[in-house]
Amino acid sequence: MVTTVPRHEYPTDDVPDTLDALGETTNWILAEFAESPVLRPQALSTALTLAQQRCAVDPQAVRFETWEAWVTAMQTGSALFAAATAPEGASITCRIKEQEQTLPATGPESYLNAGTWVTAFYLAMICRDNDRLHRLAEVPISFLRESGAVFDEYIYSWVEALQSFWLGRPDVGDKLIAAVDGTGPEALRYADADLMSKILYPPMILLYRVIRRDPAEFNKALADALRWHKAYWTADLDRATSADGLVALGPLAMACLARDQGITVEIESEYLPKALLEYAWIGEIEY
Repeated sequence: MVTTVPRHEYPTDDVPDTLDALGETTNWILAEFAESPVLRPQALSTALTLAQQRCAVDPQAVRFETWEAWVTAMQTGSALFAAATAPEGASITCRIKEQEQTLPATGPESYLNAGTWVTAFYLAMICRDNDRLHRLAEVPISFLRESGAVFDEYIYSWVEALQSFWLGRPDVGDKLIAAVDGTGPEALRYADADLMSKILYPPMILLYRVIRRDPAEFNKALADALRWHKAYWTADLDRATSADGLVALGPLAMACLARDQGITVEIESEYLPKALLEYAWIGEIEY
């Protein structure tokens, strides 16, 4: 039985102009960021914002431009970590928007933190890029800590859980339990409790349901995750008019994983664009 979770209303009158401006900005940053330490921290966030904004008027992500924007965001996030973990003095060649680029090794940077890693990993899951997922899964936790960014401890356990799951390590259950335990109010020093309960925590439960191969409970948890996502992004006008809430990034990544693991996803929602969930662009874009 299919359950539908409608997306909240989002103003679209200005979206075409916004997309034009944002597209130009994204193209400029991606053309220059390899040589610009100033632009590099903005590359992933700008590319992801464009991908999310395209879903404002293409909620099921059926247009090529929307697919391309999501792939570009994925390529950008993965490239940043590939360059960051390359040997000192070396460089890496990466493909971004069908262009080969050479990025110098950067080492740890404040923007290459655990939160950015999770975003990059979710994007690679959505785009089904196993090679990039494998490389991201091998980024050391110690490297992410060197960013100097301040996070509650749960996020490092969550990164380790995702890495262990992808690499087939036996400690995935222990890491996932540690991540979940670290999301309780008594364990949080920095994360906002509302953001934690409605946005950051649900993907952990979804991964647990994937591991347990429990389709009914997975779909129940997915529906809950989307309702919490909607509640968070409609709590005030600023959130409701932010493109960041148009796609439920973490739940979408887990739904893509579940589908690829043989679990039938019985939730329909614009928060889970159908073409992204079903990997509709396979063969259309060279990664």
